[in-house]
Amino acid sequence: MTFYQQQFLKIRSECYADEYICQQVMRAKRFIDNHFSDNIDLHTIASEASLSRFHFIRVFKRLYGRTPHQYVISVRIEQAKRLLRANRAVKDVCFAVGFESTSSFTGLFKKATGYTPSDYPHRQQETTITAIFKKHLQP
Repeated sequence: MTFYQQQFLKIRSECYADEYICQQVMRAKRFIDNHFSDNIDLHTIASEASLSRFHFIRVFKRLYGRTPHQYVISVRIEQAKRLLRANRAVKDVCFAVGFESTSSFTGLFKKATGYTPSDYPHRQQETTITAIFKKHLQP
């Protein structure tokens, strides 16, 4: 084994958990993707990975660059964007994607997108129209 191969294996073992744990965390991520609209908590998600909550949080963040809670929020926000573009009511979207109150949904949505949920569809239409004009007006 060359020096570089040894260094690669050393860095990989330091940066990534073992293969079994990675598979378990990926399984938990798929669980989040399939159940984001349900009332899921950290205990449930970590149980899906068969890991303790704190170990699961550390490995998940190392693999995906954010905590499981941050990931759940981002999945819910992305789904909410899709539903809002389909002209669904804000209150319906809020509960459909798993938030429990419209105030927390509005705050998190605005933090993520820069717009309130009620402004988002209009801003998206303006952005699309502006992009079309720019595309056709440029030489």
